[in-house]
Amino acid sequence: MSTPIDAIGASTTPVVDRGFFGHPRGLSTLFFTEMWERFSYYGMRAILTLYMTKALVEGGLGFDEKYASVIYATYVSSVWYLPLVGGWLADRILGARRAVLIGGIIIACGHYSMAINSKLTFYAGLILIACGTGLLKPNISAMVGQLYSPEDKRRDAGFSIFYMGINLGAFLSPIVVGFLAQSELFRNLITRVGFSPNSTWHWGFGAAGVGMTLGIIQYVLGQKRLQTVGGKPDLSPVPAKSETSEGVDYLTLVLAGRLPGRATVGGSALTVLC
Repeated sequence: MSTPIDAIGASTTPVVDRGFFGHPRGLSTLFFTEMWERFSYYGMRAILTLYMTKALVEGGLGFDEKYASVIYATYVSSVWYLPLVGGWLADRILGARRAVLIGGIIIACGHYSMAINSKLTFYAGLILIACGTGLLKPNISAMVGQLYSPEDKRRDAGFSIFYMGINLGAFLSPIVVGFLAQSELFRNLITRVGFSPNSTWHWGFGAAGVGMTLGIIQYVLGQKRLQTVGGKPDLSPVPAKSETSEGVDYLTLVLAGRLPGRATVGGSALTVLC
């Protein structure tokens, strides 16, 4: 079957991007960005409560379990409701593509802050991670949908691939971060090179930050694949239609007898609005 050709010899058939396993190339950038973001998030969460409740002599914060539960619940709930703010900022000011980048940078800063052994940097890290997730999480999913046209049947499969990245990051992170934070093997290793064995918790938090940094790097390198999605919103006002002018046009049609439907009264033709 021949391809339609226009007057200047160019193909009129739209080009479909199938560079990433039959899907748009931009999906690969978003896939790995979300994978590393979930790696950092679930890796940190895996050791968060343990770190807060461990005694000071074991490198923890020595918090009471009830107090640690309040902090954990506040942090997790913030991660879920701050995307409302992040989505609004992207729709009104930043654009989804820029919001994801800023959110990733803030998340990485939060993990590195928790890698420093102090209560101040611990609390600051939780706040930064929650705020960064609020920017990144809703907007990266929206960009996945924007990669496909409304009639593109690959959309559902694209989201399935995207969710595989989420699950992969969530699966690997507790293994890696948990090993660094609690493994006796790693504890002995850093002791031999001169580090305190009680600092293993912060190595785990640092590993989560490294994961997010890798996600940011590949996101920046893949920006060319995302040029058509997540742009800055166009908030220019749309001119409202004048009700008066519409009424005049409608009346003109009535007087001209253009509207369908006629009824005869006293031998004359009367236009009836249908």
